[in-house]
Order: sequence, then C-alpha cells, then structure tokens
Amino acid sequence: MPPRIACLLVPNLPLHAEIRAHPELATAPLAVASGPESRAEIIAASPAARSAGVQNTHSVAQARAACPELRVRVASPALERAARAALLDVALSLSPRAEIAPRTPGLFFTEGKVFLDASGIQGLFHSEQGFASALLARAEAQGLPGLVAVASSRSVALLAARHRMSGGPPLHCLPPEAEANFLAPLALDLFDPDDRLAQALTRLGIHTVRDLLRLPRRGLAQRLGPGIFALLARARGEDADPALPEPTSTRVEEAIDLENPVDHLEPLGFILRGLISRLCERLALRGLACGALDLRMGLEGGAQDARRIGLAAPSLDLRVLLRLTTLALAERAPHAPIEHIALGSEGVPSRIDQLDLFLPRGPDPAALGRTLTELESICGEGRVGMPQVLDHHDPLGFALGPFTPPGRESPSPSPDPPPAPLPALRAIRPPLRAEVRVHGGKPAFVRSAVAQGDVVMAAGPWRTTGYWWSEEERFALDHFDLQLSDGSVIRLGFDWIKRSWQVDGIYD
Repeated sequence: MPPRIACLLVPNLPLHAEIRAHPELATAPLAVASGPESRAEIIAASPAARSAGVQNTHSVAQARAACPELRVRVASPALERAARAALLDVALSLSPRAEIAPRTPGLFFTEGKVFLDASGIQGLFHSEQGFASALLARAEAQGLPGLVAVASSRSVALLAARHRMSGGPPLHCLPPEAEANFLAPLALDLFDPDDRLAQALTRLGIHTVRDLLRLPRRGLAQRLGPGIFALLARARGEDADPALPEPTSTRVEEAIDLENPVDHLEPLGFILRGLISRLCERLALRGLACGALDLRMGLEGGAQDARRIGLAAPSLDLRVLLRLTTLALAERAPHAPIEHIALGSEGVPSRIDQLDLFLPRGPDPAALGRTLTELESICGEGRVGMPQVLDHHDPLGFALGPFTPPGRESPSPSPDPPPAPLPALRAIRPPLRAEVRVHGGKPAFVRSAVAQGDVVMAAGPWRTTGYWWSEEERFALDHFDLQLSDGSVIRLGFDWIKRSWQVDGIYD
C-alpha cells in the first residue's frame, strides 16, 4: 500500500494563538503586529478586522485609522510555540507518527502545519474523509481551526491544504491517481519559491505547474539555479523527505507573555487557570496525566524564579492543580512583578484501577493519593504509610513504607480443609506500664489499663536482645504470655534497660 500523509494547516497561526490564550477576543476586531511601535506591520487580522478594512500590508497606525476600535496585540513567540506544540498533540491523538513543520519564511510565514501518518486509518474511521473530519474537529476544540488534506506525500498534502485557503470545504482527500491532474493547474506561488527563483520564472512567463513541467531539463540549472530541481520534484508529487518519526517526548509546556507586570496573587490566579487548563487539554489528547508542575516566571528587571510543585498522584483535575500552584506562590511569593510565565509538566500515564466483578470497587487512585498527602500534612512527614517488618528481633521495631493498595487476586480453590484459626496478637503501641507482683521468678498478679487479675496460666520467659553496641537503639526484653483471672490473655514484658514492666500486646 502506498503511504498516505495528512497535513493539518492553520493559516494565521499568530492570530489563533492569541485567541487561544484570550478567548474573550474571539469576536472582537483583532490584529497581530510584528512589534509595539506604530510603524510595525500587521501580520494577521481577524475576520471582523478585515471587514473593517484592515489588511496585512498596513502598519499599526494605518490599521487603527481604518478601524478605531481595533485591538492590537504584539506577536508572542511563547504563545506561538505553544500553539505549534498543541498542533502536534492533536496529530498524535489520532496517529502514532507525526511531525511539526518548522516556521518558513516567505509568503506563508504565518501558517502552522503538522504532518501525520494516515496509512491504514480506514480500520478506525472507515474512510479518509472521516479521519480528516476528526482531525479538524480536534484542532478546532483546541482553538486552532484550520484545513486538512490527505495525499501520498507531504508536499502534495501541503499544496492541497494551501489550495483550500482560497475557498471551498476545509477537507480535501486526494486519491493517488488524481494527484497529477490536481497539481497541473496550480500556481507556483503555492510552492513558495525563493525570491530569485520566483523572479526568474516570472520573466520566462512560467506561472503554473503545467508550464514548469514543459521546460526542457537541459541547461535548466544554469538559467534558473540549482533550486529548480527541488521545485520540479515537488511539482511532480515526489517526496524526498524521510518517513515521519514517532515522537518519544511527553513533555508539555504552556507559556504567556504578560502585557503588564503582575504583582498580586488574585489576577495571577486567572492567568494560571488558563495556562493549566490548556496544559491539561493537551495532555488529555495524548491520554496522559500531569505529573509534577515546573513553574518558571520571568520577573521585572530580568530575574528568574523557577520552582517545582509536586503532586501526590498524576492528575488532570484543574481545581487541584490550580490550588497547589496558588498555595506554592502564596507560601513564597516572587520578589518582583511577573512579566512572563511558563508552566510545564512531564506527561505520565494515569493510574487505573482494574475492577473485579465479584469485589466492591476500591478508592479512586488519584483521590487516594490526595488523601494520603493531606494526612501526611496533618500528621507530619514520614508518619503516614504502610507498616513494614524490620529484619531484626526487636518486637517493638517497625518501619513505614509507601502505601499501595493490595492486589485483587481472587483466592484459588484449595482441596484441603482450612487450617484451624490461631489467636492473633494485637500489638499495643506504645506499650502500657503495668504493676506486677512476682512469685517464684514469675508474675503472679498484674494490674494495667487493659487487664487486671491473678495469673492463671503463664508461659515464658523468652529473652530478646539486640543492638547492644548502640546506646539509643539497644534493647533487652523478657516476655511472658499470661492468662489472667479476668479472662484476658496478654503479653507481658520486662524491659531490662528501663527496669520496668509493660503490656505490649493482647491476644484476640
């Protein structure tokens, strides 16, 4: 099967990048300028601004004269980089192989485009038309409306998408046998040749692909330069680019340049909400969740403030991520007003819980992680977890490890009868002091907060010692198992270090 390549093309990417970060400007007359001065050139304008007479060739002063209510924004490299990366995330949500095309100079320098592998998509979308519709819908959901074309190579797919910029449906799926007839009448301006080659072709009266293919190859490079061969290959629909790669990086970053420095937490919260929302939407496209947040702020005067905000568990909960970020800023506020904010995260697979048909549903992994973190903030660091047995003989020693829910393995049927139940020892931490009367070297009467009475039966003592070389950790204990007259069965110990009796367990 021949390869099939799809191209997602977004004209006027700087304009859509601004609207993506500021949705309130979607219906306003908006223009994006190359700089802040009045002589700066307009590089993109919204439909409302174009209907008022604003054109890309105008300066900012001319555009304001044509449309007094025009909103002018300076092109933001941070917003444009985030928008281009979002295009790649949209492509990777539908195809495992995709590549973002770099920004090109020339006539189409404001466009953003991404190529993705569309081979074999009929099994998921039934047709290339359905695949292109899904790709277009996901791009529009990210605030990046564009055009989609599917062809046998990157160059033909790009040309088909650019051809739709002049009008018509935003989808174009070219069968391989129809590509030659499609390319023949196309204007060479769609190929965006360099200025020298474009002037030479114009002097020769060559304006379309059909005219170019009629030229004899002999002496062509001497008259038009070596760049003509690359243009000829693209005009024939030949693609010399390597196969589309499979991206391995899962890092996602959103950034914004602020028009005015911000030094209060309340307006900063609105900006952070938009950044986190766009970050989570991009991660959700790729089936990932947000790990630790990397917050980087550019401060007034050129200083930088970078910090990492940890999460208990991967999450896409906007409220939780926003609350953690604002709490981190409230705890340690930046020492100067903020001019630039960048928020990044390494996408990680979400924790899932495999349900069992015969067992009750367990806690949600994300909610469990947040609960454990909140408990640790209340009880103290290192005081919440799962108890673990230490590899020594100290009966009072244990450690805390990370809490992980037990597995849900169903018990396998056993032909043997179940064993007889054994008494369980319930440890008491810390041990309770006891008053003991000794007769014949063994306890005869015990009084404590959990049991009291004469000793009916006794077993022991069992001596346990260890860490004799450590003044802080050494222990020496004699233990007795006792049944008292009140019916209780306890474990009584004598601590030779503290020279005291203590009850450290009850048998159930």
